[in-house]
Amino acid sequence: MKSWTSFSLILTFCGFLIQSALAEEKVSFSDSELALIRSHGPWPVPTNPDPSNRFSGSEEAIRWGEQLFNDTRLSGEGNLSCASCHQQELSFSDGLTRSTGTTKVDRNTIALANLRLNRWFGWAGRSDTLWAQSIHPLLDSREMNATAHIIADRVINYEDLKANYQALIGINPLSESPENLMVNIAKILAAFQETIQTPPSKFDQLRRAVTDGASIETNQAIVRGLKLFVGRGKCSLCHFGPNFTNGEFHDIGLPYFLDNGEVDTGRYGGIELLRKSPYNRAGAYSDEPIQSAENNPSYFMRLQHRNWGEFRVPSLRNVSKTAPYMHNGTLKTLEDVVHHYSTVDIERLHADGETILQPLNLTDQEVEDLVAFLETL
Repeated sequence: MKSWTSFSLILTFCGFLIQSALAEEKVSFSDSELALIRSHGPWPVPTNPDPSNRFSGSEEAIRWGEQLFNDTRLSGEGNLSCASCHQQELSFSDGLTRSTGTTKVDRNTIALANLRLNRWFGWAGRSDTLWAQSIHPLLDSREMNATAHIIADRVINYEDLKANYQALIGINPLSESPENLMVNIAKILAAFQETIQTPPSKFDQLRRAVTDGASIETNQAIVRGLKLFVGRGKCSLCHFGPNFTNGEFHDIGLPYFLDNGEVDTGRYGGIELLRKSPYNRAGAYSDEPIQSAENNPSYFMRLQHRNWGEFRVPSLRNVSKTAPYMHNGTLKTLEDVVHHYSTVDIERLHADGETILQPLNLTDQEVEDLVAFLETL
């Protein structure tokens, strides 16, 4: 009996050694996988000023915009600022399942970073400019609960705000309409937000090593996770390019019912709001010299049934620092996110919607590997 037990222990130990050797086996990449890896850089991406915002890129506007971002006087009750929900120490998110201003809102707080690379803004793309997106939380009664008149009154009656406005814009705020003044404040806020950028990450070092054919001095779990990301996982189909997002909207099988039983319409409602908005790029408040409707991105949008339940594909830059995840914050960890894609229920997807999303059926080791890679971003 004793010798049999010893023999069993030896077999178990040998099995462990074999598994360990396989786990650390050198990973190789196909030419197509290497091309995808290269496409995720270099980083950072150079950008131009926003043509719809005349303050974009202005150093003076950026400095004042940062002050306004942290100024509670822009809120209705004078107790909330943009930074209340977009906290720098939390990568300009808030760590909550769903954002809370004057009361809890329907969606998770999107982390603010690399925004100049976006075409649409918000979980449903209700804005086609960052300055227009900055107006929404100011006016939403559940967020900062202000009005154009309240914001104008604060700028006019606080000497520092009044002086800064006149110095930057060259107009006495008393001579401005409340709405025009509010739009200018939103554009100045946007000028600052455009400068929030994630630094080069461990992935960017890994990308250079892989694409240069250099030896990779890193945990092999990370390399295996990268191969899954660009290979069998097909993550790069939606999370592509240096910013790891296609900037569009997809239904990934998450529930979109709200607490009261109503439906979060997602991209469908976002398109409706954008079309109605006086603040879109084709509107009177845009500084962009649009010659025709065809130059306006919203001109090409068509409402479709499939847009129900579609939400933004977020950038994966800094993803390990911005939990919880998804539009409603229901996935608490990166492991939860990977498990969702591993076991996604395709019956929950619109029949005329996603066709590329299939359950990945990952092993526990593959889940760990993919999470290890995501943490390098």
